[in-house]
Amino acid sequence: MKLFIGLGNPGQDYVFNRHNVGFMAVDAIAANHGFSDWRKRFNGLLSEGKLGTERVMLLKPQTFMNASGQSAGEAMRFYKLDPGDVVVFHDELDLAPGKIRVKTGGGVAGHNGLRSMSAHLGNEYVRVRIGIGHPGSTAQVVSYVLKKAPAAEQMLIDAAILNARTHIADIVHGQFQKVMNSLHTHKA
Repeated sequence: MKLFIGLGNPGQDYVFNRHNVGFMAVDAIAANHGFSDWRKRFNGLLSEGKLGTERVMLLKPQTFMNASGQSAGEAMRFYKLDPGDVVVFHDELDLAPGKIRVKTGGGVAGHNGLRSMSAHLGNEYVRVRIGIGHPGSTAQVVSYVLKKAPAAEQMLIDAAILNARTHIADIVHGQFQKVMNSLHTHKA
């Protein structure tokens, strides 16, 4: 079993913000792979299904980004999973819109959602980093991530989510180098 977690902020005010690309990614997986309806569980929204033969739980924490690890930790402990069974989809300032990187472990790079994840899960979970670009100034980061991307950027982000979804079986099976090789050659 795998636990896929999308990072974002709950509520209608945040739905299409750059910071919610993690929610967008797990929503796309649920919609395109016939997952169950979302239900309240673990202080979040949970959907379940299968990717190939692997049972996968999708989770959207409803605790806001800075405390999302609480929800994730509850789910991981309930299902008796190891951090390596957890895949976190999140926005990445240090990648241009349309770029994706997959890795296990590493630092949090100032991302409060990842900081919360690491505090509750340990550090060796898988990260699917979805590029949203950087505003150019650290002082602008908060307002930047909490706004909707312009249409041209959103098209690149949507293409990246679609591309990640096409590699979901490889992500489930831990074939990250294969995913990275394919994503590296992909043009959004």
